[in-house]
Formats: sequence, C-alpha cells, structure tokens
Amino acid sequence: MFRQTKAALQKLRYLSFNGQQHTWRLKSTSAERALQYQPGHKIHGFTVKEVVAVPDLFLTAVKLTHDKTGAQYLHAARDDSNNLFSVQFRTTPMDSTGVPHILEHTVLCGSEKYPCRDPFFKMLNRSLSTFMNAFTASDYTMYPFSTQNGKDFQNLLSVYLDAVFFPCLREQDFWQEGWRLENENPTDPNSPLVFKGVVFNEMKGAFSDNERLYAQHLQNKLYPDHTYSVVSGGEPLAIPDLTWEQLKQFHATHYHPSNARFFTYGDLPLEQHLKQIEEEALSKFERINPNTEVPSQPHWSSPREDHVTCSPDALAPDPARQNTLCVSYLLGDITDTFEGFTLSLLSSLMISGPNSPFYKALIEPKIGTDFSSVVGYDGSTKEASFSIGLQGMAEEDTERVKQIISQTIDDIIENGFEEERIEALLHKIEIQMKHQSTNFGLSLASYIASSWNHDGDPVQLLQISDSVAKFRQSLAENPRFLQDKVKHYFKENTHRLTLSMSPDEAYLEKQAKAEEEKLQKKIQALSDSDRKEIYEKGLELLTAQSKTQDASCLPALKVSDIEPTIPITPVHISAAGGVPVQYCEQPTNGLVYFRAMCSLNTLPEDLRLYVPLFCSVITRMGCGGLDYRQQAQQMELRTGGMSVSTQVIPDSTQLDMYEQGVLLFSSCLERNLPHMFQLWSDIFNSPHFDDEERLRVLVMMSAQELANGISYSGHMYAMTRAGRHLTPAGDLQETFNGMEQVKFMKRIAEMPDLSQVIRTLPRIKKHLLNPDNMRCAVNTTPQKLSDTAAQLESFIRDVAENRKERKPVRSDITERPLDPLNDSGPSRKLISELNFQPCQMKTFFQMPFPVNFVSESIRTVPFSHEDYASLCILARMMTAKFLHGEIREKGGAYGGGARMGGGGLFSFYSYRDPNSVQTLSSFRKGVDWAKSGQFTQQDIDEAKLSIFSAVDSPVAPADKGMGRFLSGVTDEMKQGHRERLFAVTHKNLVDVAERYLSVGQRTCGVAILGPENETITKDPSWIVK
Repeated sequence: MFRQTKAALQKLRYLSFNGQQHTWRLKSTSAERALQYQPGHKIHGFTVKEVVAVPDLFLTAVKLTHDKTGAQYLHAARDDSNNLFSVQFRTTPMDSTGVPHILEHTVLCGSEKYPCRDPFFKMLNRSLSTFMNAFTASDYTMYPFSTQNGKDFQNLLSVYLDAVFFPCLREQDFWQEGWRLENENPTDPNSPLVFKGVVFNEMKGAFSDNERLYAQHLQNKLYPDHTYSVVSGGEPLAIPDLTWEQLKQFHATHYHPSNARFFTYGDLPLEQHLKQIEEEALSKFERINPNTEVPSQPHWSSPREDHVTCSPDALAPDPARQNTLCVSYLLGDITDTFEGFTLSLLSSLMISGPNSPFYKALIEPKIGTDFSSVVGYDGSTKEASFSIGLQGMAEEDTERVKQIISQTIDDIIENGFEEERIEALLHKIEIQMKHQSTNFGLSLASYIASSWNHDGDPVQLLQISDSVAKFRQSLAENPRFLQDKVKHYFKENTHRLTLSMSPDEAYLEKQAKAEEEKLQKKIQALSDSDRKEIYEKGLELLTAQSKTQDASCLPALKVSDIEPTIPITPVHISAAGGVPVQYCEQPTNGLVYFRAMCSLNTLPEDLRLYVPLFCSVITRMGCGGLDYRQQAQQMELRTGGMSVSTQVIPDSTQLDMYEQGVLLFSSCLERNLPHMFQLWSDIFNSPHFDDEERLRVLVMMSAQELANGISYSGHMYAMTRAGRHLTPAGDLQETFNGMEQVKFMKRIAEMPDLSQVIRTLPRIKKHLLNPDNMRCAVNTTPQKLSDTAAQLESFIRDVAENRKERKPVRSDITERPLDPLNDSGPSRKLISELNFQPCQMKTFFQMPFPVNFVSESIRTVPFSHEDYASLCILARMMTAKFLHGEIREKGGAYGGGARMGGGGLFSFYSYRDPNSVQTLSSFRKGVDWAKSGQFTQQDIDEAKLSIFSAVDSPVAPADKGMGRFLSGVTDEMKQGHRERLFAVTHKNLVDVAERYLSVGQRTCGVAILGPENETITKDPSWIVK
C-alpha cells in the first residue's frame, strides 16, 4: 500500500471491510510493571535508555537501543489486550520508479524461513490478527500488525521479521508485484505485449485521482532538492525503468537493523518481544552506517509559482469551475515537538470550521466548492508545511484568491484569535485523549512515525499534556504568541509555492499515449529471442500462480484456539418521558455517548432522496438563539461532535423486511451533559433552515466530497448498485449511499435557486425529529448513569412539543420488541415488503478512470438463517483460495474477492481492476471451484480463523451494545451465529454454492464503474449510464 501522508484517507495493501474496534481496562498493571525498568538495564542485547510514565494515555514508555546494530526500540506498556508490533525503515528513494513501494510488496512474497508464495496474504487466514498491513510513505516504509492472542503475536512477529530482513525477492515476485512486459493473453504468443503488475496498476489508479495527483505535485515542487521531489509510490511511466537488481540493492542498503525503528504496544511482556527479535533477526547483523538522512530543503529567497493539469471531472457540480489553486509554505523541522504542536494548533485555528478566518474569507464567498485537497498543517515530511487554497473554482478568480489569502494572513496578524476558539480546540484535544479507540496501538505507531523517522523523540510526542501546558504558558507570557508565529512563518516566509491545477480534456488521452510510447520503446528494443523469453516467462508465472501452494511452512493457530463463547454485554432498557432508552455501563473514561434512532416510516416517499442532505445540514445551519457560527463554536466547546446519519437496517430473519431511520450521535465530557442536550433540544425545537447562502456552501462541499470519493470507494458504489433490485433494503441503500445519491447531489449543486430545497427541509424535520418514533441509547460509567438519565428526561420534556402521532406511509409495518424477553414492551417498527419482486439488472457507469470497479451481488439468506454461516465462510474461503489469485495475481487488479453481507446479499467485487467483463467470468469460475469441492479441511479452518478475527475484533466502550440497539441482534443470537460458524463442514459449503450461487438458481445484479467500454456499449443486456 502506498500512503499519501497528506491525504487523510489511508488505502490499504488489501481491502478490509471490518472496522477494527477495541477495549481496555483502567487499572494500569502493565504500565506499572514497566516502571521497574531502569536506564542502563541490559535485556537480550538491548540497553534501556529511558523510562517515562505517561498518565494521560495510561501507559509507560520504555526506550531502548540494540547494542550491536544500533536499532532503536520503543515499547508502550498499557493494559490493552490488542497488542501491536511495527517495524519501520527510513526509505529515501532518489527516483520515481517506486522502488520502496514495490519492495514493500515484494518482501511480503516469501522469505528464507517461509519460502512459500505470498505468506502475507496466507497469514491473514492463519491468524486472529486485528490488523495486518504495510505502508510506503514518502520517506519511510512501515510494517504493522496487531492481535489479541499471545501465540498469534509470536507467529506473526516471526513471519514479519523474516519477511523484512531475509526476503527471497525472487525475480518472479518482482514481475508480479512490480511490473513486467507480457502478452495480453499469456497463453497466446501472438497477442500484443502490454505492461502488467500490481503496483503498476495500483499507481495508475492512484494517479487517476485528481486530489491525489495534486498532493503529489505539491510535495514534489515544494521540496525540489532531495527525496521529496520524487514519487515514492512510483510514477506509472517511471515504474518500467526499475530493474530487479536495483530492487535487491535498495533492500540491502535500507532494510537493515541500523536503519530500523521497532515499536511494540500492549499488555504482553517486553522481554519476550526483545528475546524473539534478537534471536530471529538482529543477532545476525553487524552495525552499518545506513546514510539515509534527509537533509533540510535549502530555503528559496523568493516565492515560486507553477501549474499542472489533470483530467476533467464528469461529476463536478459546475464543469466551468474545476480549477484548484493553493499556496504552500515551508515550515520548521518536525523534530521540534513543541513547535510542531503549536503550528498544528495554529493551522486548526486558521482553517477549521465556519469560525475560522480562512473559512470566512475563502469558503463563504463561494468562489470554490471547498478547500484544496491539501490543506492545513502537514508534518509528514522532515520539515513541515502549511497549505491553503480552493478547489472547484474558475480560472478567472486566480488573482482574487491569491489576494484574499495574503489579505487574510494580514488580518490574522492584526486581530489574532478569540480566546473561546482556542479553548474549544484545547477541549477537543482533551476529548481525543480520553476517547478510547480500539486500534490505539496503531494510532500511536502512525502518530510517532514521521518525527521518529528523522530522529525526533517519540516519547516527547506522547506527552501531550506537557505541550498543552507549555502552550498555555506561552500565550500567557505573550498574548501575541500566535500572531508572531503567523508573521514569521507566513507573512515573511519566502519559501512558498503557489500551485494551480486545471483540467485538460485530452489529459487521459495524453497519459495513454505516453504509456503507449514507453511500451513501444521497450518493444522495439526486443529481439525475437527476447520475445520468446517473455512468452515463456509469462507462462512460467501463470503456472506458478495457478499451482496449489504448500503453506505448511507457515505457523498457524487452530480453530480450537478460538474462544467458544462470547462475553455478554449487559444492557438495561427503561424509558425517559415515554421514549425507550437502552443503558449500557462501560469504562468510558469520563465520557458520555448518546445516540437516538428516529424512524423514517411516516416520511413521504418523494422526500427520501433528500434525507442524506438533511442529515448533513441539520447540525450545521444554526439552531435556537445561535447562528451557524455560534452553533459550531458551542459544539466544539461542549461536545466531542454531533452528527446525524442515515440508517438502513435489514431484518435478521426476513430478507424483505428492514428498518429505516436516522441516527443521532454525540459525545461529551460528563461536566458538559446539560450543554450537549441543550444543543439537541434547540435542533429539535428551532433548527434554522432559511439561510440560503449557508445552505449553498454546505451543498457545494457535499457534492464535491461525494464526487471526489468515488475513485477511492468505487467497489462500494458498484456493490451498492448491484444489490439495488435484489431486496427492498438494497434499494434504499442505493437511494441514500449509492450513485443515485451522488447524481442527486450534483443536480442540487447545479440549481441556481435553492428555495425549493429550503422548503423541503422543515417538512423532513417534522417527520424525523419526532419523539413519538424515537429510541435512545446511552453508554457511560456506572457513576454517571443516574445523572445522565435525569438530563435525558429533561431533554425529552424539552422537545415534547414535536411529538405527534403520524400515520406511516406504508401499511405493511411489523413490530419487533426491543427487549426479546418482553413482548409487551416498546418495539421497533419495520417495513415488510413481502410481495417484493427481485429483478436482474446490469448497469455500467462510464467514469474518467483508467481502471474498473466490478461487482456482482446475489440474493441469498438473512443473518438468522441456518445457511448464513456457511455463506460467510464460503465467501472468505473463495476470496483467499481462488479469487485473490485470479483477480489480483493473474488479473493485475489491486484487490478482489467475495463477502457475505448482513442484508442477505452475497457480493463479489474487484478494486482498481484493469479488466471489466473478464472479471465477471472469474466470479463464475469461483462458484464452479466451490461447487467442485476441491478444497481441504485446512482451507476451511483458515477461512474460519479469518472470519472469527473479524467477528471477535475488539469493540470500544462507546460502541458496546450497539448491535442490539440498532439491529435487535442480541448476545444470544450472536452466540448462535458463532456456533453455526464452528459447525460448518465441507459438505455445507459445496451445498450452499450449488443452491444459492449456481447460474440457474440465483437472482443477481451486476454493476461496473469504469472507462469507456465497447464490449458493454454494444451489448443490449447492459444499461449504460
């Protein structure tokens, strides 16, 4: 996976659909135990350098160095069973062949101790890992994994250490993962030669994303003198210049303990980790001088300007306004922790939310649709940068935008920031430190990676409270502290780049032409014997990819290592002012989490398309006595955020039944409870909808965000569309979250007059924000329960005037008790469309990408059905044992597989795929493979392990009890599903493949998003959008 550090979105080396979640206890035994280490202690070849307690994060940090090689090590001891390991190397390429990225893929393809092909993907199915991946950033490559099982930790550590320090790096793996010349059809020597390779296709996909492209150019041009001037992930046209020899050379110089930083986290003992790392890897090396330091970028004496082009966006709200302009400033070294902390806070004050000066100056005048894709502070390079600009603007506004940016900086220097905004930001930091995520170890590893990579002090980064205290002190000593920084870093800084980007109609054509020229140049240099060799090597690779592989050298957990039962999460249901409430006591560390589910059953059908828009604006247009700016300020000051989202919840027993609603969610520190409920009361009683200017800003940002997201989530859009005509819930999913919604928001953004939308919003509000069809859930500490209940009671009283009994739009309502043991109590009201007629549909969306997203969905059975567990395991096994090889290894797509969805749809998908219709036949072949029963008990057990690592992924205190609250799935039902998973046999798998997935047996939908496609356009069975 290539990580664009500026983009918040992290693409993964494979696609994972399981949100990872986690819990921990507050009695800090692991952290206390670690305090016994003393600086100077020698342990298994390492020497302890410092030991620091970090009470804010409930952990103890232990910093060590390896005596012989100088490898650096940091351990964070914390009472968290989700243990993490990570090793990172400073990788500083000097060309754009993508050598660190291709190396990251190739080291995971087999090693000395584990010589089988692709141990990385195989271990996904032989462990209970909660996370496994690898990232390539601009200047480091990182290999993290996490698991809750001690034996699993040792297994994975052994595989990871062997992979990075002793990889095979076979030429064949380099061709598969990097690039190769090969016949388009490898079995036909007369078919044309083309470029193939996983990274080659991945980067073609990445470069088709304009936001990504812009971020890449910006970094390359702001730091033109060293490693940041090249594309570490690989520029598609430079990738074919990389040789296998260069790859091996890069590994030898960069993947060495003297260039490595190890990080471990969690409650497993440190000694065990050190012993294993020393014995299996470090003892076999001597110290070298890796010489990978990144020098500082020489400062420019005057500002620079530059321009780049990109492909036009078919979904842009206004085709005439597709330009981007941004000014980027080079800041200080990121290893100065306090300066970095200050600049990142300063950045938030300048750009975050409707009260910030740049939001007021750039977003509100509607010159563009949103800030540029790169915006704010970025500390992922040795010297940080700050960027500010707009996307979705017209070319003629260029000078005006430059003018506004410099004027705004002058205004900030003049006026500074309101004290309340600074407090709101420090409150946000307090909440972030208290909120417990489930992948805290991974967050820490990513948080310290960049600074530590350049020899900054990782322990200092963890001591956030010290930075906050120092920040408050600096402000007290010098009230102009922040203004002086703005003056120094922005006003007087000559190292700044103004980069503009505009669409070029011929962009994709030019890209394709350049690739074709590169290809022809390579082909012309070939002799006849070269061509013959290419054909033979292509066949060899195909044979290797098709061979059943022996993975017996890899360690594996057994199905018997999985816990047979799940821990029960106690909840109790009561009522507040006649509204049902589910209380769940959890160690939330002083935070209260509030949710309310409001039914859509009384909403007229013609308003459904507007619901996602309603959800995104209802908390952002002002309420009660607050305008939208004051409302945003209060939310930041008093809560951890307030949001509303659409919910389509398929029934667990009937395919044609579902619940539809919107979910209100917010959290706050205990002391702010009354304030949080007051904000919700105002939203219920007097939301503001009448500010057309504000609404226009929100609509434009929303439409832009949806359009930008498709190239990342194309497979999700394809799966949603494929399921549209298969179940009533699938139809509503497409309305709320599919391409239909993207197109709808584009239409709204194009309207010259939004008054019709303004009239629609209050109509939706009176149906949704109605206590008569609402239920609530609260997760908090036992001490705070009665207080929260009292506050909730008074909130329900405050909004009682919105309570109206309205008739449901549909007559077919089924009631289900909220508490399965109490039939006469409160209930959920589900829609049941028992006469729903599923139909087959094939849809193609032509998009400006060079790659496809392909999906096929099949109507099967709901969660409680006896065959559901078999289909889950079949999907996982098919992915690992068949589809991965067909779609990724042979087909060259970035990812692909099958998954069983809770709504009863069995879906196939591919991600960033050079093929389209051919992939549909790979899906068919997958079904034939399953029906033939050519898989072993070992294959089934591995699929079970993989499914259980998702089923048992940790759940945060904030989210406990949610399955029951939202979908009515109780712990007993989960335990039943668990037992059915354990019981799945070979016979069950062949049986469900025949009964549900065979061509004659099934009802399926197909969708493809991709570039112009003649085969499809000529085929009348396809609907082309």
